[in-house]
Amino acid sequence: MLLEKLNWRYATKKFDPSRTVPQEKVDRIIEAARLAPTSSGLQPYELIVITNQDIKAKILPIASGQAQVVDASHLLVFAAWDTYTADRINEAFDFVVAERKLEGERLTNWNAYRQRLLSAYVPRDARTNFEHAARQAYIGFGLAIAEAAMVEVDATPMEGFDADALDELLGLRARGLRSVTILPLGYREADKDWLVNLKKVRRPREKFLTEIR
Repeated sequence: MLLEKLNWRYATKKFDPSRTVPQEKVDRIIEAARLAPTSSGLQPYELIVITNQDIKAKILPIASGQAQVVDASHLLVFAAWDTYTADRINEAFDFVVAERKLEGERLTNWNAYRQRLLSAYVPRDARTNFEHAARQAYIGFGLAIAEAAMVEVDATPMEGFDADALDELLGLRARGLRSVTILPLGYREADKDWLVNLKKVRRPREKFLTEIR
C-alpha cells in the first residue's frame, strides 16, 4: 500500500487554491511527524502549521515566488533546535521518567545515559548541534510526506527558501529554533500542472542498491 501511494505522489507544482485539506487528514500528517524516530528520542524540532493567507503571502517572496506556498491549503514549517542545551536535554529525559514512571535500576540507567548525552552534546558548538537536530527534523519531514501520500494529500517538499528571512518573519530565533524545510499541503490542480502526468523517474534498483552478503 505504501509503495503504491509513493508511486502516486509527486512534487506538486500547481495546487488548487479552492480546495482545503480536511483537518483530520492534516492531523494524521502532523502525527506521523510527531511519532518519527529521533536520536535519543529528543525530538529536537517543532512543526509550525500555517493557514493564514496573509502570512503565506509574506512567505511567497521568501520562497523564491513558488506559488505552492500561497495556493496550498496548509503550509508546514519544520524548525529544528538551534542547539542542544542542558535544559532541553533534561526536560526531554524528565518527561520520559514521568511518562514511564521509571524507578530503581531503570531510573539509574536512564540517568547515566542522560549524563552521557549532556557531556557529549552540550559542549559542542551550536552549528554542529543545529545540523544534528536538522537531520532529525528531516526524518519527521519524510514521514509526513509518506503519510500525506497515504491519505492522498498532495505535498511539495521545499528547501528553496531564505531560512534567515523565514525565521525572522515567524520569530523562530527568539524561540531557539531555525527553519529547516517547508511542506505545502493541498490538492493538485491537474489541468494546470505540467508535472502531473509525467513518468516518475528514479534510478533503477541495480544502480541504487549495493548488497553485502
